[in-house]
Amino acid sequence: MATSKFASSTRSIPERDDGPRHVAIIMDGNGRWARKRFLPRVAGHVRGVETVRATIRSCIERNVSHLTLFAFSSENWRRPADEVSFLMQLFMRSLKKEIERIHENEIRFRVIGDLSRFDDELVAMIRDAEALTAGNTRLNLTIAANYGGRWDILQGVRRLVADAGPSADITEEALEPYLSMAFAPEPDLFIRTGGEKRISNFLLWQLAYTELYFTDALWPDFGDKALDAALASYRQRERRFGRTSEQLDETAQKGAEGDSRA
Repeated sequence: MATSKFASSTRSIPERDDGPRHVAIIMDGNGRWARKRFLPRVAGHVRGVETVRATIRSCIERNVSHLTLFAFSSENWRRPADEVSFLMQLFMRSLKKEIERIHENEIRFRVIGDLSRFDDELVAMIRDAEALTAGNTRLNLTIAANYGGRWDILQGVRRLVADAGPSADITEEALEPYLSMAFAPEPDLFIRTGGEKRISNFLLWQLAYTELYFTDALWPDFGDKALDAALASYRQRERRFGRTSEQLDETAQKGAEGDSRA
């Protein structure tokens, strides 16, 4: 039976951390950034890749251990065919250009999502990149491509039933190891750029107790100041996980008393 080493926020209380250790981002606004500058939409996607590179560096500097980026949703196939084709080519070019740098910086690279619609060359590149970086621990970088939260839950159920049989006891604990992000802790902080305030079928299971942060900044404009504002907002949140504020105060007091006796 598959197992997961990370606790679920709906079954246990995560340890308090100044964090966040896991940041998940919907990178929205590339097309609008380009349109404001009278450029083709694809120019915004090209500029967005530069922001990805800068955000990876910034997260390492801020001791974020997991960064998950929503690059292409299962609904994005509805976009114009020429834009989808460009995005696939951009993914391949970026992977070829960046993977050695990613490896040299001790970053572990993964892709989650249904890769069956991607061509064989791209899938092979992804698998090679994952294998190359498998031993790296400085940052866990995950790209969600042709990913949807509902797809993730459904494929997890199907895999669980295939392993355990049709009479499987489908509980949270049994299902979680089969989900795409079973290798990572649940996101502490979700960021969406571009001004929209929805999660758009991203990590539906995993975002159960994640702190949500929305910013009007378009993704190509999302720099260090914008990231720091999101992190500052996160640190001001009271993460109760179903408890009361009074219970949090009691827990903090007991922790302080324990530290003083140590």
